[in-house]
Amino acid sequence: MKNGIILKDIIPFIIWFSSMILGAILIDVLLHYFSIVFVGKYLGYLGTATILTSLLYSLNKRKIINISTPKILLDYHEYLALSGSIMILVHAGIHVNAVLPWLAVLMLLINVISGLTGKHLLAKSNQTLRDRKKEMKQLGESEDEIKRDVFLDAIIMDSMKNWRKVHLPITYFLGLLSLIHIVSVIFFN
Repeated sequence: MKNGIILKDIIPFIIWFSSMILGAILIDVLLHYFSIVFVGKYLGYLGTATILTSLLYSLNKRKIINISTPKILLDYHEYLALSGSIMILVHAGIHVNAVLPWLAVLMLLINVISGLTGKHLLAKSNQTLRDRKKEMKQLGESEDEIKRDVFLDAIIMDSMKNWRKVHLPITYFLGLLSLIHIVSVIFFN
């Protein structure tokens, strides 16, 4: 069972995160190879815009805007945030020469880890709850019995949704560090 858990739960997380890091390294190597390192500067702008666009999901979820279904916006949020993070990692590269940009990159990585953790935790808990309900239905239990039997699982799943209480402050702190970085570049360059 433990091997199944590792393969189904941990490996996808590692693949997503590793793909982001390796993608950024590959792009940076290509920029150096073709002597167009200056493009990295502009990837910072594009990456920031991409990540800000991914926040449409949060605005929609909080009913500030209403432009699409939550599922579609969540998918866009995940892919835009990941691709924007890759662009910002390329922008930062190994050329970071001050504490503030290093802190911003570190917060970016922590934020991505937090987002991926939440994505996989919620997906796993939802799947477990669906599987239990299906199994109980196949055993012939009534809807009331199923609701009573999965009540604790449903409460646990709802509490797992509280990972956002960790993810959001990390996101806000990343935004603050990014804003300070941008302002300092404008004033001191």
